[in-house]
Formats: sequence, structure tokens, C-alpha cells
Amino acid sequence: MTNLHTTDDGPRDAPVLLLIHGSASSARSWDALLPLLTGTHRVVRIDLLGHGRSAKPDDAAYDVPEQARRAGEALDRLGAGHAVVVGHSSGGLVATALAERRPALVTALVLVDTGPSLDTYIGPQVAFDAEQWARLTDEQIRQAMASAFGRPGHEAPAPLVDDVRGMTFTSFTATQRGAVEYLARQAIPDRLRALGTPVLVLFGEDDRRWRPSSSLAAYRAVPGARVVPLPGVGHSPMLEDPPRTAEALLAFTASPALSRESPARPRP
Repeated sequence: MTNLHTTDDGPRDAPVLLLIHGSASSARSWDALLPLLTGTHRVVRIDLLGHGRSAKPDDAAYDVPEQARRAGEALDRLGAGHAVVVGHSSGGLVATALAERRPALVTALVLVDTGPSLDTYIGPQVAFDAEQWARLTDEQIRQAMASAFGRPGHEAPAPLVDDVRGMTFTSFTATQRGAVEYLARQAIPDRLRALGTPVLVLFGEDDRRWRPSSSLAAYRAVPGARVVPLPGVGHSPMLEDPPRTAEALLAFTASPALSRESPARPRP
């Protein structure tokens, strides 16, 4: 699929990180983290279908497994071979589905404030009809995004407001529905147990969308999972505290245990 926007930064011969944004966002949500990662990694970012600079067809499938399939195809086109796949929020669902679909492609998973199950959701119920969507103001979008940050009053950056405005009503609602359906079928910790893929979980202790205590406990029950709570951080660590987020991510990718798990890079 050629209508999926990708960016590719860092040394081409370095280990690959694939960064997958959450719902109603884009690859730009990782901008502050990028310079902290490209010294040691090749960093691939994608705009999922319906988001950012990717196409937004009304007749496409926006369910999580289909988004994962497209992400895998994006890595194939770049000749990445395999990658540590990092997903923020619902992007963690896509990362998990990619590991389920193509385990040889995914060296390890990093889930950043990804809700483990529907019963841990504590955020506001955001629902619009098509007419309301067409009339949304920037202030209304910022209010809807307020729970994405830990500190009340933390305003969503203008590029991320633009990302919401750039979505169609169909792509927005279908993406939200796809995330709910994926979580309803099976909780993420149960999926991780079945996979056995090395996993790092980063979770802000001030997350206002997913109950932090329950989420952390659910992931700690996954054998071998490395779970790192982030005090003073909310739902979007890569925006709220990029240095601490990068430090935890790079420590994980450099761990000897992960190096032993990494498959051999295919030769050109």
C-alpha cells in the first residue's frame, strides 16, 4: 500500500525502532523523542491509515489487525528486516497485533500507556456525530484531548490538534471502534502471555485515561514483562517527559537478554 505515510531517520545499518502513534494522532507525536533515539537506532514512524499524512478512505478497514498488517508491509518496503515495535496508547494494540501476525518481524514490544483491558478505562467518553465533527473548534478539540496529559491545564500542541482536525468523521469513529473491539476480544496481558515476546511497559502514574494502579498490576502479571511506572507523568510520556521515556526505552533495547532474543538480520 503506497498511501501510508512513513518517515525513516537515523543510520540505515542500526537496529530498527518502529514507532506507532495512538488514535487521532500521527507520527508527529514522536517528534520530541526522535533526536534522543537516532544516535543509536534507525527510527521508522508511520501515520496509520486515516491519520496524519496517510490516506483517509471511507471504504477502508480501520480495525486493529488490518492496521497492523499495513505497518508490517511498511517495514517490508523499507527492507527493515525486523524491529522493536513501540506503540503509544491504542498504537500499542497495533504493535501487539503486528507481533501476533508476524512474530519473526517483531524483536520486542514496547507499550506506552496502552490500556490493558476495557475495564481499566477511566477517561471521558468522547462521542461526536457527523454534524458536530464538521463544526469542531480548536478549543473543543483541546478539551477532548485534555486527558491525554497528566497535569490539568497542559494544552495539546497545535500539530496534534491539526491531526485531529485532519481526520474524517469515518476514520475517527472507525478507528475508535476498532480499538474497542480488539480489547473486547482479549485483554492485552493475555495476548502477551501467548506471544512470549520480550516486552517493556511504560506507564505514567498520573494517566487520566487508564487506571494506572490496575494497568500496572495487569502487566506485572505477564511473565518476563519489564514494567516501568513513570511518576509525575500522564498518558503521553513521549510528550510530557521525552528524556525519561527515551532513557527507559534505550535501556531496554540495549539489554543483553533482548540482544539474545534478536533474530539475525537478513542479508541484502
